[in-house]
Amino acid sequence: MSQIGVSNLTFCYEGSFDNIFENVSFSIDTNWKLGFIGRNGKGKTTFLNLLLGKLEYQGTISTSASFDYFPYQINADQRKACWGEILEEIRPDCELWRVICELDKLQVSAEVLYRPFETLSHGERTKVMLAILFSRENYFLLIDEPTNHLDGQARELVKAYLREKKGFILVSHDRDLLDACVDHVLVLNRKTIEVQSGNFSSWWENKARMDAFHKAENEKHLKEIRALGRAADRAQRWAEANERTKIGFDPTKEPDRFIGTRAYIGAKTKKMQSRVKNLQTRIGKEIAQREGLLEDVENPVELKLMPLEFHREVLVYARDYGLAYEDEEGKRHTVLKDFRLELRRGERIFLNGKNGCGKSSFIRAVLAHCTQKNEGADTQYEVCKGTGVQIGEGDAAGSLQKKSTMQEWGVLEAASGMRISYISQDTSFLKGGLDRFCREHMLDESLFKAILRQLDMERVQFAKNMEDFSEGQKKKVLIAASLLQQAHLYIWDEPLNYIDVFSRMQIEDLILRYTPTMLIVDHDVRFREKIATKIIEL
Repeated sequence: MSQIGVSNLTFCYEGSFDNIFENVSFSIDTNWKLGFIGRNGKGKTTFLNLLLGKLEYQGTISTSASFDYFPYQINADQRKACWGEILEEIRPDCELWRVICELDKLQVSAEVLYRPFETLSHGERTKVMLAILFSRENYFLLIDEPTNHLDGQARELVKAYLREKKGFILVSHDRDLLDACVDHVLVLNRKTIEVQSGNFSSWWENKARMDAFHKAENEKHLKEIRALGRAADRAQRWAEANERTKIGFDPTKEPDRFIGTRAYIGAKTKKMQSRVKNLQTRIGKEIAQREGLLEDVENPVELKLMPLEFHREVLVYARDYGLAYEDEEGKRHTVLKDFRLELRRGERIFLNGKNGCGKSSFIRAVLAHCTQKNEGADTQYEVCKGTGVQIGEGDAAGSLQKKSTMQEWGVLEAASGMRISYISQDTSFLKGGLDRFCREHMLDESLFKAILRQLDMERVQFAKNMEDFSEGQKKKVLIAASLLQQAHLYIWDEPLNYIDVFSRMQIEDLILRYTPTMLIVDHDVRFREKIATKIIEL
């Protein structure tokens, strides 16, 4: 057990406008199960890279610990090889038998080590990397968002596995995972950094109480400042009025007044002016006490949505529907079979199941059917216009272009004339500036950037190209574009991957307030429990 001490840490990326960290100091224990919480772009991954020694900084980070990082970076050549071959390249001191023991705890067969990396699913890759990570002794582990793209079952396995481990920092926006696996939290607040014992829920409860206290204190100080201001203004007027009486007077009205009274009036005025100065000093002290009270208070702006009301009751209908495709070798793979779904106005249906069970394939089939019905529209992909996804971009586009290899049977109907707002899993097509993105997708740039600000994206990000955004910021671009579009149906495919906890809560409140019709794939248990009206297991 050792300490990691951070003292007066200051860091800024070259060419950036603001410091990511400025004179930050705290300490953590390498024996903790530490959850790392913060908004997108606040510097979580940056701090992990500072611990790894990849970036230069000012200040000191003192520790005797050695670090290892998840996920491992796999190059193009390594992706074609199997783990058994590349393990020595990636981690020479890692013993294979230890990895196999860890895989057994993750309920994964050792045969995955002898299959090419690129043939493994997201879940298998994650589990192998975690097994390698925890098979090495005397390392403090830096785990960066391990559950993105994992289905519910895989998340439960990873959660159970991490629950039994210690000695790591876990960066995650999954509230369920944080509650189950951590005993301390490191939080990047708006202005400060805090370390606290407990899990996400206990920290959030404490934060809610602290925010309420700071708001009450702020209101109390504001009332005191207003009262002092009124008193100072009143005393100032009295002093000025009294000063004006020093010269000139009416003997008939003031028979007791004589030339020597001027000294008395002057002294009285001076006393009043002294009182004004004292009041102004007190105002300054009250303002100083108020400063910083609200700097870390989370007060998210309410997002807005403009869903359209469709004339038909049922928007999407599937009965005994099946979907299959042929691979390059001509082998047929069935993705869906005997699938049934009826999506009515106002419903929010979640598709739930293992990776590869056909959730995204069904969404793409719905989009393809809507595209066929809108062929006469002014764009090739009318149903998704304005959401950042068009033919030739994103995973949906790729699947639609390969539709000739897909085979369908049964009934799938999508209401004619329906407008759909779609968020893709894929963000790789986001390139260039936000102004160009708005032009290409016919979005009002000022409104679009206003929504991004409401999702807590800093204005300095607007000057950057989107390829330089974090994954969470790229997702916010797609979400903002979708919220800006009026649609009858919102289809979101894993929209919350990489999105921070605070923005997730904003989006939950938005959906519950405006009740749009939605078809959603997402594996965040808390999100699904809160907003789903129906869950369909595949």
